[in-house]
Amino acid sequence: MNPNPRERRKLAPVWRAIIETGFIIFLFYSNLLMGEFTRTVGHGKSLVFGIEDIFSVTNFVIAAICGLLGYLVVEYLRKKL
Repeated sequence: MNPNPRERRKLAPVWRAIIETGFIIFLFYSNLLMGEFTRTVGHGKSLVFGIEDIFSVTNFVIAAICGLLGYLVVEYLRKKL
């Protein structure tokens, strides 16, 4: 049975928001990991230490807020241009 095309259209903006916000969160964490790894590698710390250090509730809240703000700015610019 084919799904209703109207229902797919309603979900498309939600999926786009989830994907774009997730991508911004991914970029945030990769940037944190890069900075943590280059900062701690000289002190005998490993990549595992850097990964354990960046995954915290505080960093996730910051990433989620920045992801949502980034998504809103991109959507605003997309509609304006």
